[in-house]
Amino acid sequence: MGMGIGEHFRVTLFGESHGKCVGALLEGMPAGTPIDSEILADFISRRRPGKKGLSTRTELDDCEIMSGIHEGLATGWPILLLTKNTDVRSKDYSFLPNQPRPGHADMVEHIRSEGVSDLRGGGSQSARLTFGIVAAGSQAISLLNSVGWTCTAHLSSVGDVSARPLIELDRNSDLTDEGMIRLNCRDRESIDEMLEMIESIRISQDSIGSSVELLIEGLPIGVGEPWFDGIEPALARGMMAIPGARAVEFSHGVETSRMKGSENNDPWIQGSDGPTLVNAASGDADGSLGGRSTSAPIRVRVHFKPPSSFSKEQTTLHLPSGEQRILKVGGRHDPVLGPRAVPVVEAIGLLVIADLGLMGGFIE
Repeated sequence: MGMGIGEHFRVTLFGESHGKCVGALLEGMPAGTPIDSEILADFISRRRPGKKGLSTRTELDDCEIMSGIHEGLATGWPILLLTKNTDVRSKDYSFLPNQPRPGHADMVEHIRSEGVSDLRGGGSQSARLTFGIVAAGSQAISLLNSVGWTCTAHLSSVGDVSARPLIELDRNSDLTDEGMIRLNCRDRESIDEMLEMIESIRISQDSIGSSVELLIEGLPIGVGEPWFDGIEPALARGMMAIPGARAVEFSHGVETSRMKGSENNDPWIQGSDGPTLVNAASGDADGSLGGRSTSAPIRVRVHFKPPSSFSKEQTTLHLPSGEQRILKVGGRHDPVLGPRAVPVVEAIGLLVIADLGLMGGFIE
């Protein structure tokens, strides 16, 4: 079963939304690597539910490190990271499996498992399992720091309200403004309009789509392995596994299908530190060619669908009767996925780039 990502730096997820715990097994962390508890706490905090206007599920998300660490350093053996589920309300899902929710995996999972899956809260398909991704991904930062590579993500859009690209924003400072912290967005100018839209959607008992931007910087020429371990294929595979992800764009993304070759190509020039691309500093150049890094920033945008659970009445199949019936989904759900998806996108970027760095010998 494909619950893992990575080869040299591998993460395997486990748990269910309403089970006893969720977490991840991290393998491949070089012995002696410092384990940073502050970075771990920061990633978990950014993903945690309970923020105003979003899901009101109030999990503490205290991360227990069960193995692979001694006196603050990785031992080189597998690291088990987990948190216990403490705020479940399974009664909110009493209509399952009789009335599978529209837009969810309830029906396909029920049929695939011949009726034995735990569907409460999405079970093992739930975004609750992204806890393990952010916990493991946070610890890849020390590996990337050792070679001067960075991965930074923020909320790029909510509906038709867009933030400025990360390349134009301060990527080094902490988020201190309350709205920026709530939305995990670095563009203060777009915060108020985003918050107004989210509140309007929440009051209307609906949900809205969103996107998250990731910027990867500092990679030298040559990181990535062709074909299927190239930078774009490896990142796209990881990003599309995030619950609710519907599209991944690199560089100019879908705009390239409307461009001429003379508009899209970036000439090579001699820079102060060796060959580089024209417009590399502005973020307009391709950060990857042939699956390998060009030394220019790598720009990724992940698009998320509107959450499928919302308070408005929907119709769905009632399995015992074979009839279409009204379903009003209760529970505590996010009206938009992007804000809490930001640390997940960032963590996937960290995990994939760390894995490719180890694979290519750029990280030891």
